[in-house]
Amino acid sequence: MRRVVVTGIGALTPIGNDADAFLHGLKNGVSGASTVTKFDVSELKTKFACQIKDFDPLEYFDRREVKRMDPFAVYALKVAEEAIQRAQLDPSSVDSERVGVIFASGIGGFYTFEMEVRQRERIGKPRYSPFLIPKIISDIAAGHISIKYGFRGVNYCTVSACASSLHALINAMDYIRMGRADVIIAGGSEASVTELALGGFGAMKALSTRNDDPATASRPFDKDRDGFVLGEGAGALVLESLDHALQRGAPILAELVGGGMTADAYHITAPHPEGLGARLVMEQALHDAQLQPSDVDYINVHGTSTPLGDVAEVKAIEEVFGEYAPKLNISSTKSMTGHLLGAAGAVETIACILAIQHQFVPPTINHFELDPQLNPNLNYTFNTAQEREVHVALNNAFGFGGHNACIVVKKYT
Repeated sequence: MRRVVVTGIGALTPIGNDADAFLHGLKNGVSGASTVTKFDVSELKTKFACQIKDFDPLEYFDRREVKRMDPFAVYALKVAEEAIQRAQLDPSSVDSERVGVIFASGIGGFYTFEMEVRQRERIGKPRYSPFLIPKIISDIAAGHISIKYGFRGVNYCTVSACASSLHALINAMDYIRMGRADVIIAGGSEASVTELALGGFGAMKALSTRNDDPATASRPFDKDRDGFVLGEGAGALVLESLDHALQRGAPILAELVGGGMTADAYHITAPHPEGLGARLVMEQALHDAQLQPSDVDYINVHGTSTPLGDVAEVKAIEEVFGEYAPKLNISSTKSMTGHLLGAAGAVETIACILAIQHQFVPPTINHFELDPQLNPNLNYTFNTAQEREVHVALNNAFGFGGHNACIVVKKYT
């Protein structure tokens, strides 16, 4: 199979609106959480989220274009453009039939859906925008990217809740490895900080309710964690066969060497209590990459700050890595960005690439006291980024429905 490399990245996150700003936020342990102000949260249990800040879509797109897209598609186009520019990829100089787009969203146009229903209630008549359906369907981001750049290769959306964009990356990697594409723009986008989303996740009791201190609410592995913090954003990666990248003199940021995909087959929202699916997916990914557990330096864990999920994932890591586990660094960047749902896998894979490029491990911020159920001998990278050699990193993503994905990122040599 052909080797697959990453030649460009683009990020739009609650702690930075491009890849450079995201790197700065990761290194400095910045929290992206704050009280929501763009709609009334007075009657909601959770009144805060990790929101995109100081982002004006009109700096990137014209007003008419923005009006015809849900914010999640706007975010997707923004990060795709950044990734393509960083990859020095000229769409006119490549075989467009060999360039694809696999772009994920767990929810799609949630904001548009909510606004249209509200308008129906307000006017009392069934009058809807002709762009309603194209704005809400989850696959439309992939469509917009291909239309803008003329990419005629494989084009679709993966939808697997919070594992969505990691599935997109693994699918894209496999397409290129098998020789069915030369370049694929892959990633995910989510614009889910809406009243309906905050209310819905709140009704499940999945969200933190630490309304008096949002900045410290996302606290993975902490004894007093009380749920995840909803986030929004997008991440895009340009994946390319090594031969194609070398031929055009592209910058090579990292190599993708393996992936795994499994199911818990246990519960619609709760993880398997022993982390069975998580263990299997990491084992699959390492086997696919032809690596041993001792080859791994860093795991960007799913680490949502939920009581059940964090414990199950640590159990899985102990099973897979055994006596080597304490020598790893693990961290949850969701402590900073919140949970970006379908975009999480892509954004957190970018965090792994930045860790490899800059030889550091992003921190798990907001740590006060370790959950006594967790192994105190593991290095959770609490509160402060740590310098270390990072040659191989794993990224985990687990979604409602029991979907598990894991990708292996390696320093290119």
